[in-house]
Amino acid sequence: MPRSPIDRVQIKTAHVKGALLLLLILLLLVLLRCLDAETLLQQALSGIDSVGRWGFLLFVALYVLATVFLIPGLLLTLGAGVLFGVVKGTLLVSVASILGAVCAFLLGRSAARERIATRIAKNPRFDAIDRAVAREGWKIVLLTRLSPVFPFNLLNYAYGLTRISLRHYFWASWVGMLPGTVMYVYLGSLAGDLARLGAGRTTHSAGEWALYLVGLVATVAVTLYVTRLARAALRDKV
Repeated sequence: MPRSPIDRVQIKTAHVKGALLLLLILLLLVLLRCLDAETLLQQALSGIDSVGRWGFLLFVALYVLATVFLIPGLLLTLGAGVLFGVVKGTLLVSVASILGAVCAFLLGRSAARERIATRIAKNPRFDAIDRAVAREGWKIVLLTRLSPVFPFNLLNYAYGLTRISLRHYFWASWVGMLPGTVMYVYLGSLAGDLARLGAGRTTHSAGEWALYLVGLVATVAVTLYVTRLARAALRDKV
C-alpha cells in the first residue's frame, strides 16, 4: 500500500531529527577527541569533591556522558572510590554505568545505528556476538559484561543493533557489571586512604588496614574467578 503524504512527511521529519541528533553527537565526539579527556575528567572529579551532596548527581551525569561519548570510565570508577568510599561509590557507579549503557544502547538502536553498524561490520568478534545473542539472548549480554575482553563503551552501542530487548539488556548488563565495579571502586577507595595516610589524615588502625587489604584481595580474587568462568562460557557460545 503506498504511503500517504502525511506518512511521508512524518518519516522525513523523523529522518531529519535523527540526522541532526547524530550530527550533534559527532561534533561533541570530535570536540572531546581534540581535547585532553583524561585531564578534563581529573578536573571534573576535583570539582565534584567541592560541591557536597550535589556531587552525587554531577558524578552520575558525568559518568553517563563519558559512556555515551566513548570515554573510558575507569578513572571515574576509581575516583568514586576515592571520593565516596566503597559502598556509596559502588552504588553511584552502578547506577551511572547502567544509565550510560542504556543511553548508548538506545542511540545504537536509533540515531547512531548506521555509524555503529559501519564501525563493527568488519569485526568478527561482534559478528559472533550478534549470532550468539540471537541464540542465547540475555545470557550472552551477562557473560560479555563479566568478561573484560569486550570493550564496554562500544559494546553498549553494538547491542543496540541486536534483537535483545531493553529489559533483558538492562538486567543482564547491570548484574554483569557489578563485580568489576566493586573491584575498581575498592581499589580507588584504598588508593584514597593510602594518600590520606601519607598526608597524615587517616584514622584507620592497623587492624582496620588488615581487614581492608584482606577484603581487597578477596574482591579481586572473586572478580578474576568470575571473569575466567565467563571467558570459558563465551568460548563455548560465541
